[in-house]
Amino acid sequence: MTTMFSGKGSSGADDSFTVIGGEARFHGVLSVKGAVRVEGCVEGDITDATTVEIGQGGKVKGNIAAESLSVAGEVVGDITASKNVELLKESRVHGKLKTPRLRIDDGAVFNGQCAMGAETGFVDEPHPAGRRREAVAGEKS
Repeated sequence: MTTMFSGKGSSGADDSFTVIGGEARFHGVLSVKGAVRVEGCVEGDITDATTVEIGQGGKVKGNIAAESLSVAGEVVGDITASKNVELLKESRVHGKLKTPRLRIDDGAVFNGQCAMGAETGFVDEPHPAGRRREAVAGEKS
């Protein structure tokens, strides 16, 4: 897994980071001004983070708002990342994803909608019109 924790922020000062361990469960809104690594389970939103890493055993049931996100585990919820998102091999993401840069490795699963670049909204799913069949001369229906 690519690690996004750098140890030093853009100011040169040490970044703080929060780890939700493999046996830990967190319920509620997790508002973090640094980096977050999830190896356990978070049921609720993760907001304001610079970097979020979801480890192989990690699971988030909620929305994520961060600068950068790396997923090796599972996310069920909407994702907004101002810089980039990477979905690593064997990751599973179900929900809407909004980011300017996206990398999806072979073996990753993404089910949902994606908006990238200058695109800021999601297009509603089209409603299928009634089935229509046109007859072609000489064809049996």
